[in-house]
Amino acid sequence: MNNPRGMLTLEVLRGLVSSGEVETVIGGFTDPYGRLMGKRFDAEMFVDEVARSGGHACDYLFTVDMEMEPVPGYAFASWELGYGDVHMVPDMATLRLASWLEKTALVLCDVKSEKTHDYVAVAPRSILRRQVEQAKSAGFTAFAATELEHYLFRTSFRDAALQDFRTLEPAGWYLEDYHILQGTRTEGFHAAARRHLRLSGVPVETSKGEWGRGQHELNIRYADALEMGDRNVVFKQCLKELADAAGMSITFMAKFAADSAGSSCHIHFSLWRDGNNAFTKDGEVFRHFLGGWLAHVPDLMVFYAPTVNSYKRYVDASWAPTRLAWSYDNRTAGFRVVGDGPGLRIECRIPGADCNAYLALAASLASGLDGIARRIEPPEAFVGDIYGARSLPRVPHTLSQAVEAFEKSEFAKRAFGKDVVEHYSHFYRTEAAAYDKAVTDWERRRYFERI
Repeated sequence: MNNPRGMLTLEVLRGLVSSGEVETVIGGFTDPYGRLMGKRFDAEMFVDEVARSGGHACDYLFTVDMEMEPVPGYAFASWELGYGDVHMVPDMATLRLASWLEKTALVLCDVKSEKTHDYVAVAPRSILRRQVEQAKSAGFTAFAATELEHYLFRTSFRDAALQDFRTLEPAGWYLEDYHILQGTRTEGFHAAARRHLRLSGVPVETSKGEWGRGQHELNIRYADALEMGDRNVVFKQCLKELADAAGMSITFMAKFAADSAGSSCHIHFSLWRDGNNAFTKDGEVFRHFLGGWLAHVPDLMVFYAPTVNSYKRYVDASWAPTRLAWSYDNRTAGFRVVGDGPGLRIECRIPGADCNAYLALAASLASGLDGIARRIEPPEAFVGDIYGARSLPRVPHTLSQAVEAFEKSEFAKRAFGKDVVEHYSHFYRTEAAAYDKAVTDWERRRYFERI
């Protein structure tokens, strides 16, 4: 594929810095939650030194909770180990304008050990990179695309927090799936999002209203799997910062409200070999990739559904998949096969919009490659309403249930390494435990007077 608009070489960046068009370079990476962490570098400092030597960040960023509190119990970093540095190594292939910010460029970094100079195994981008290399070793190039849904509100992030996230004003006031009229009402925001993404190296295909009030979907062009993970990072950061600047707010929660549709991150995958799609209907590569992907969902569910909220999305007849099956062009299926010829691909509808795309893509690719290696056959394609097929196995019901399966999974340990499984098992158990301690509005409404 051609190099998208907005992507920069170091030489081009040097010229933009010299002319004063770029003054700041953001260097960042995602933590396990998928949040962009890093530093803003003076642009002259970046082109003179950081581009070559990299930067540094505290290793605690891979062991904190959502509130940035250091969590004990990790082998990777702790108070006992002193919370040292990791090395942020700019991947210059990701250097781009951050069009939505003034005079700013952005580069995504690989995270490496200060001591060994190896990729930090628990860093999300490292995890996906390893699976991409596995695919290459098997003779494949992995292409992926994601469909990210979100809710847009006319309430600012600050006001939403001050009112404890109650009575937020959605950008639309009726179910707006495909409605052009409702889409027009938010076109100021979404047109800006499409424009800035396109000018920042993230080619955009479409945007549309989704099923919920104020819910939208913006689709970006497919790419190789690692680049697709990077595009997701830029996508989320761009839309959040655009919303913030406009006095609005946006959420990628999997289930914002019990009576509203959830937000997904559907993942489309195909494998290519020698310039051609290796997927053909009834072909072995296609069947075994699908078989492995489907078979390993329970083991790797934490990478698709990483929060306690994630599991509230899996409701029958809600457009979210609840059972493990595949079908041709059937939106009740967890796995939907679409397209033909070069466009033939598998769509996994299980991940929520809250997933860390690096981890979800890594889980998808690792599962499919194992299916090819072990010749895992998928079940027969299901025809009909999968929501009503009570005999089919369900996706895991809770984060705790999913963590237990992940922790015990021999496949996960083979695919990602024991250290990664132990790290993320602790990470997700910590997240589940935080919720178990919380007293919710639901509890107060239910029990305050009547218990």
